[in-house]
Amino acid sequence: MQARFLHIAELLQEFGPQRVGLPHIRPLEGKLWEMRMQGRDGISRALYAAIHGRRLLVLHLFVKKTQATPRAAINTAQKRLENSP
Repeated sequence: MQARFLHIAELLQEFGPQRVGLPHIRPLEGKLWEMRMQGRDGISRALYAAIHGRRLLVLHLFVKKTQATPRAAINTAQKRLENSP
């Protein structure tokens, strides 16, 4: 999963979120985006926001066990974004 996370992060750095898109990332709500990773160990997601230009702030990582992104994960990411410097 770490290798996939790093690969997607490199894609975002090189091309920007507007040119990467599905299946790697997708917008969630507000400023939140979802980085989508799948591997032998299962499916995981990283919720992040773009801040201060080209900087990305990863707010929450979790292993996905349901079809939809859990509301609790989105709320956790939003609270962390609000409390970020």
